[in-house]
Amino acid sequence: MTYRKLKITEMDRISVQQFHEAEKLPLVVVLDGVRSLYNVGSVFRTSDAFRVSEVILCGITATPPNSEIHKTALGAEDSVAWRYFQDTMEAVAALRAEGYTLLAVEQCDGSTMLQDFHPDSSRRYAVILGNEVKGVQQTVVDACSGCLEIPQYGTKHSMNVSVTAGIVIWHFAQQLSPF
Repeated sequence: MTYRKLKITEMDRISVQQFHEAEKLPLVVVLDGVRSLYNVGSVFRTSDAFRVSEVILCGITATPPNSEIHKTALGAEDSVAWRYFQDTMEAVAALRAEGYTLLAVEQCDGSTMLQDFHPDSSRRYAVILGNEVKGVQQTVVDACSGCLEIPQYGTKHSMNVSVTAGIVIWHFAQQLSPF
């Protein structure tokens, strides 16, 4: 069998307007002080791919419009809804008031390994990913309902935040995708 790469015009993607109107994955991704604008853009792009409900940017995390975010987001910053909070704890309070279950993606005592986490389809979730060096702030971890951890078997103790976001979003999409 031979494989021919599809052309962009053959992929039948929805428009930005259709994206705004489409049903979304019941998931919000919160970036807690993410420094790299390329990581922010990558999270937007992955969030677009899986129709994440929203991306919330906190603290020193840059916001669109920004050419460096756009370089990796490739326009996903226009399709995916986003909000900015100066302090991540403000975002946590807002999401809790909106009925979200908050989960830090972090290595913690008592973390649930991602493969062992089975989201409840009747709930909406917000996953919080942290700064590239320090991770999710401890005060934010303390305010969450739980922690999710991606098992790692190599010598490093962490992964790139945008890679982590992709793995976590994929896990939720596999189990909660409405489409």
